[in-house]
Amino acid sequence: MHTIKVLLQTTIPSIADDWSIARFSRLAELLRDYHDPEARFSFDVVARDREERGRPDPILSRLDETDFDECWLFAVDEGDGLTAEDCAGISRFRQAGRGLLVTRDHMDVGSSLCSLGGVGKAHHFHTRNVHPDESQCVCDDPFSPHISWPNFHSGANGDCQEVAVVAPTHPVLQNAGSPTGTIRFLPAHPHEGAVGAPEGESARVIARGKSKTTGKIFNLAVAFEPSSHGGPAIAQSTFHHFADYNWDAETGCPSFVSEPPGNSMQTQPEALQDAHRYAINVALWLAGTGRHRRL
Repeated sequence: MHTIKVLLQTTIPSIADDWSIARFSRLAELLRDYHDPEARFSFDVVARDREERGRPDPILSRLDETDFDECWLFAVDEGDGLTAEDCAGISRFRQAGRGLLVTRDHMDVGSSLCSLGGVGKAHHFHTRNVHPDESQCVCDDPFSPHISWPNFHSGANGDCQEVAVVAPTHPVLQNAGSPTGTIRFLPAHPHEGAVGAPEGESARVIARGKSKTTGKIFNLAVAFEPSSHGGPAIAQSTFHHFADYNWDAETGCPSFVSEPPGNSMQTQPEALQDAHRYAINVALWLAGTGRHRRL
C-alpha cells in the first residue's frame, strides 16, 4: 500500500478564536480514516498552522525539501499570511510535480497567496489581482455590509449548495454513489471568494455555484492539470467548503462570525457524503493516483 503524505496548512499562527487548523479537524480525520477498497492507498496527514507572522515559516519556505506529496493551503489571513520565502518554497514544491490545493475566502481574506506562481493567479480579491471583468466586482451578499466583493452568497454556513459540474466532468467531481454519477452538493457559505482560470496555464473551471440572493453564477473550483508549469492543483473559492463548521455548524465557529447558521449539511445525508467524496477525490487526484473509487 502506498502512503500519500498530506500537509493541511493555514497561513496564520495557532489562534483559538480564528480559522486555525483545529477548525479543519474533520477533514484531517476523514483522510486519516480513509480505506481504499483495493488497499492501494492511505493518507498520512500532518495538520499545522504557520509558526510566526512576518518571518519565513520553517516548513512552507522549504516545502520542496520535505517528503509531502501534496499541500492543502488554507489562506485565512488578512493579506500577511505568507512571506516571499514561503511563496517561493510552495512554488518550487509544485514545480517539482507535487500537488497543491489553494483556497481563501471573501474580499481580501487570503490575498497573501497572490505571489504564488500559477495557482495564485487564479484567485481574485478586492484590492489584489482584481477580476478583469468589472461586472464581477460588485457586492452579492447583502446581509454582511462590512464585507465587500467578492462575496458570493451560496447560502448559510451549515447549509449545502447545489453544484453545477462543468463538462467534461473532472475526476475530482465524480461520485459513483450519486444518482448523477457526480458531486451534487458542497457546503454553502454567505460570502465566497472569486476564482478563475488564468491565461497561459493548463487550467479550467470545473464547478460553478449560484448565488441565492442575486442568481449570479460564480466559479467554485479551478483545476490545473499537471504540465511543464508544475504538478496538479486546485483553486477553491472558499476554505469553508472544508471547515468543520460548514460540515456541521454544531462544532462552533470564531466569535466574529455573526451570520445565523443552517443545518442542511446534517439533515440531507447525501450533501455531507458529497463533501466527503469531493475531499477524498481531491486528495487522490493531487497525488496523481488516477481514477477514484466509491467510498
